Amino acid sequence: MSSSRRRFLKNAAALSGVALGQNVTSWSRSDRSAGTLAASTPEMASPEKLLAAHAAEHAVAPGGAAVAQADPRLPTQAEVDEWYTTRRNWGRWGDDDQKGAINLITAEKRVAAAGLVRNGHTVSVSRVFEPAQHFIRKSDRDGSDAGAVVDYYGFIYHGGVVTHIDALCHMWDDDGMWGGRDASVEIDTHGAHWGDITAWSDGIITKGVLLDVTRHREVPHVQAGQPVHGWELEEIAEAQGVSVEPGDALLVHSGWEAYTAAGRPGGPARPGLHISCAKFIRDHDVALLGWDLMDASPSGYDVPFAVHGVLFNYGVALLDNAGLGPLAAACADQGRYEFMFMALPLKVAEGTGSPVNPIAMF
Repeated sequence: MSSSRRRFLKNAAALSGVALGQNVTSWSRSDRSAGTLAASTPEMASPEKLLAAHAAEHAVAPGGAAVAQADPRLPTQAEVDEWYTTRRNWGRWGDDDQKGAINLITAEKRVAAAGLVRNGHTVSVSRVFEPAQHFIRKSDRDGSDAGAVVDYYGFIYHGGVVTHIDALCHMWDDDGMWGGRDASVEIDTHGAHWGDITAWSDGIITKGVLLDVTRHREVPHVQAGQPVHGWELEEIAEAQGVSVEPGDALLVHSGWEAYTAAGRPGGPARPGLHISCAKFIRDHDVALLGWDLMDASPSGYDVPFAVHGVLFNYGVALLDNAGLGPLAAACADQGRYEFMFMALPLKVAEGTGSPVNPIAMF
């Protein structure tokens, strides 16, 4: 592999974990004059400037040198390499497959998920969406008091703010994209020509399982340096009396709301899921992983992407930046951690993902 591609992979990994939109130009919604667009700053940010700001804002190394650990359950580098090579799902559903692990969600699986609906209570699994750019245009109707308003949104949904689904084309490693495809061939400035988000345009509807790490640990949020391990997910599932089965949507609640309210302690280190969770995901044939705190960093392993690697290695859909606090509360109130899960990504041609407002129904 060329040194330029290796640098790109490392930089892309550094960008994958954090948000756009906190320190990027925000746009006013308050201009009341008819037919105008208003911005809170005099200069309009172009898409190129947004991309540059995204890169500058979020350049944090994902891996780093191996961290000394005493726990014998921690995987070796060789084991991690094996998970992401010989245990790949490439070719499992055919060489031309672009759905990945969503293939595990059969019609029978969706019918069974519908059987989990008992009282019709619904919970959004999305954070509030505040786009980096928001233009408002207001117009009157024929000189009367009637009128209308339209919006323009400008944002990058990948990162650590907007609730979104990553398409299979979103990431890759030295061996290629999902299915071994070459990203230099399949992706250009016009879009992704392989594994784009339209592969899931019929929706992701299946059984959802929430594993509540904060409730299990009896803490408000997962802390940096104390990541969620794969064997802990097994323990939580057993304690909650749930089974994670093939084709399920696995949602892992790590306490993003409390972590944010506390000022995101931990410095450059980030709390989240340890790479050992990848084995749990593969062992249980999970179709979708939803998480509120994503990859723990530094990962301690020499991989371009830690748990995010389940996307292109296993074909698992990733629901990043999920709003899981309300769902965790609802599960505790309902006394059950299984529900019907629905996520309907936008049908964006050649898109690398989509903002989404998933719903859990009890």
